[in-house]
Amino acid sequence: MSRAGPIELGLTIPLQRHLRVKALPHSQELDRRFCWDLHVIPLRGRSSLLAVHCHTRYTFVLYDLSDFGWERLPEVFQDGLTRSLSSAGFSSEAADLLCGPGRPLFTKTHGRREVAFLNRVWDDVMAAELVLDESVQSQPLLDQIVNTKPSWCVGIQGLGAAAERLAAVLRELS
Repeated sequence: MSRAGPIELGLTIPLQRHLRVKALPHSQELDRRFCWDLHVIPLRGRSSLLAVHCHTRYTFVLYDLSDFGWERLPEVFQDGLTRSLSSAGFSSEAADLLCGPGRPLFTKTHGRREVAFLNRVWDDVMAAELVLDESVQSQPLLDQIVNTKPSWCVGIQGLGAAAERLAAVLRELS
């Protein structure tokens, strides 16, 4: 299955303020497999990116983004996604399957349930903060802890691990 367009990156209100973004369109994507919600979180006093896949709740964290990193958020997101998926053992094509062609589109977040699950992920990240490696931006160990913990998500019923749910979605897309 090939993607006709780019993915949507839903920005939380705190992230919109952080980026000084005034207005964003509502999501147009009905297929949440191609949607992520992004949030700025403080990790050890540093502004960090929390990215959550709207369908599976797969999550990755990028620690201590610089001002330049925030200005280049679409590229930083795609690079972070590629690194996170690679660290989790996914194929090099996995990010391409999820991202599609072109530059990601910024939108408002993808719904109340998606944001509720993002907030739960944030709690999980904070509970695992002891494994944070301040010497690198990518956080594969933190990502692994969050993505292997049994959880609920919007797109798939039942309790499960986000990494396993994402693997199932990638099989569907390939």
